[in-house]
Amino acid sequence: MAQSRCACDTSSAVAALVLALAGSFPAAAQEAQTGGQSLEQAASDPTAALLSVQIQDLFAGDYYQLDDESGNTVLLRSAVPFQFGGMNNIARVTLPLVTDSPSGKSGLGDMTVFDLIVFNAAWGRWGVGPVMLMPTGADGLSTEEWAIGPAVGFTASQPGFLWGLFNQNLFFFAGDGPQDVGVSIIQPIINYSLPDKWSISTSEMNITYDWEKSDWTALPLGVKLAKLIKLGGLPVQFAGSYEYNFADDYVAPEWTFNFTVKLLFPM
Repeated sequence: MAQSRCACDTSSAVAALVLALAGSFPAAAQEAQTGGQSLEQAASDPTAALLSVQIQDLFAGDYYQLDDESGNTVLLRSAVPFQFGGMNNIARVTLPLVTDSPSGKSGLGDMTVFDLIVFNAAWGRWGVGPVMLMPTGADGLSTEEWAIGPAVGFTASQPGFLWGLFNQNLFFFAGDGPQDVGVSIIQPIINYSLPDKWSISTSEMNITYDWEKSDWTALPLGVKLAKLIKLGGLPVQFAGSYEYNFADDYVAPEWTFNFTVKLLFPM
């Protein structure tokens, strides 16, 4: 019971922290621009200077290398645009809360933070910056290591269509985990706008290469359907997606379904 109360108190504190982060840069929010994009397109663009807070539930129905196992994780994420040294930046914090896992453990996972410096171009935007993994996870849910590396990406947009690529790289530099972290993650981005503020796109599709294993450990293919509405004047994007993972040599979800609620704060 004490452990359950602790996990509940911790998750509540984390949720409050994420919401506080979204509201802690009013000046940045005033400067946030979608760069001529529609709001539903900007919501799917990691280079868009759009203040947002999202809650994403990911359900994994089956696991490779395990029998009759499932899992569930809630991702808390906040993106905050700001200016520093005359350059446009986007800070993003992602914190997983594992509610069910094959090991039976639950609690906080490791936090990922990046700061993307964004540059505008005639064809769209591109950005580069550092990304860091922090071992904030509970026992059995953490890599127990600090990792850092470069993040880089671009998006090209036109009315009704967005495409691009986002890449994050994390390499161990401190800690004492059972295995050193060394991964590269590639996320293709394709988004097509539909009437009535609907959109269809690729899912997050975090294609992952593990340098320690010298192998691709995640090869997902997925689709996402999203709808942008207003609740009390606040734009909110609801989205659902399905992914199938073709990399079956390691313990990993075979398929996942996720549902996302993303609060947008355009100014």
